[in-house]
Amino acid sequence: MTIAIIGAGPGGLALARVLHVHGIESVVYERETSRDARGQGGMLDIHSGQRALREAGLLEKFFAIARGEGQDMRLLQPDGTLLLQEDTPDDAPMLRPEVDRADLRDLLLDSLPAGTVQWGRAFESAGNGVVRFADGSSATYDLLVGADGAQSRVRPLVTDARPAHTGQNVVEVGIPDIDRTHPDLAAMVGRGTYWVMGNGTSLAAQRNGDGRVRIGISFYNTGEDWFATSGIPFDNPAAARARLIELLPGWHPRFTALIEACDDTIARRSMTTLPIGLKWPSKPDVTLLGDAAHLMPAVGEGANQALIDGATLARAVATHPDDHPAAIREYEAEMFDRTGAAARMSADMQELLRSPDAAQRLLEFFQPR
Repeated sequence: MTIAIIGAGPGGLALARVLHVHGIESVVYERETSRDARGQGGMLDIHSGQRALREAGLLEKFFAIARGEGQDMRLLQPDGTLLLQEDTPDDAPMLRPEVDRADLRDLLLDSLPAGTVQWGRAFESAGNGVVRFADGSSATYDLLVGADGAQSRVRPLVTDARPAHTGQNVVEVGIPDIDRTHPDLAAMVGRGTYWVMGNGTSLAAQRNGDGRVRIGISFYNTGEDWFATSGIPFDNPAAARARLIELLPGWHPRFTALIEACDDTIARRSMTTLPIGLKWPSKPDVTLLGDAAHLMPAVGEGANQALIDGATLARAVATHPDDHPAAIREYEAEMFDRTGAAARMSADMQELLRSPDAAQRLLEFFQPR
């Protein structure tokens, strides 16, 4: 079988790696021009996805790059009230360690034979066993896997479903090298996640392995056009920071100090999801995994489910090496059930976060553990 994987994210790379472990080669086509073409984002909380890394033979190497202290959490209210502080003992098990997206991607990339990933190959279209790329090149396939994320261009081959806005818009800022540049704020944030929940707004500050603290300010119950109407001048970083502080009236000065300390890197993200429990009639030669298949609210499940998708599909292909339609059916049956449950849980958490009493409800959610 010629297996073509579109997208070199965690799910696509996990699929290629576990296939390789089973002695089956594949090709990953990635639109980015190299592994370092752009930043890969912040941290990932890898929990259930560890079983996929075990199947990939990479779990011990994963533990070597993961940050157990990233499991620390502090939950506060906008007036400065500390609701919950969890500090992870040094000898605690790595149940939900944090890992830099870039480090996880490098781990998976380095585990693949040279040439498995072909860079600068942006998917254009596919059909009749031929995949075509934006640069005019093409390749043949027996099995095509769309692992190309939320805005998947492979998805229309199997379903008409499209992502819909969740009512959450996020402004992402950050403080580089916080221990050196702002040691007082570094001590306040701690080693893991620092979460402030207000009425329809949250601030989540999270340490990255490179010393940067990434800060996501979420505005819930807002529309798709919110960025245009928010009054945030994204082309003027200093003015944008000032406007963000204006949008947090009554918040304690130590929280707004985090925003004041940020550099000029400002990103905006409109959060979208696919329908919960999305399914499609099985196709004999194409399927999806990860966000392309089951985009869900960003509450810690997406990357884990993508890793499991990759390992599960690889296992099905290894079980049915000469019958890829059967492999697809077996994989999709398991994936639909598993990710449907994860999507429902994620949607419930999203509703909790957007509720007026989100901080108290989140405290009740975390206290049992």
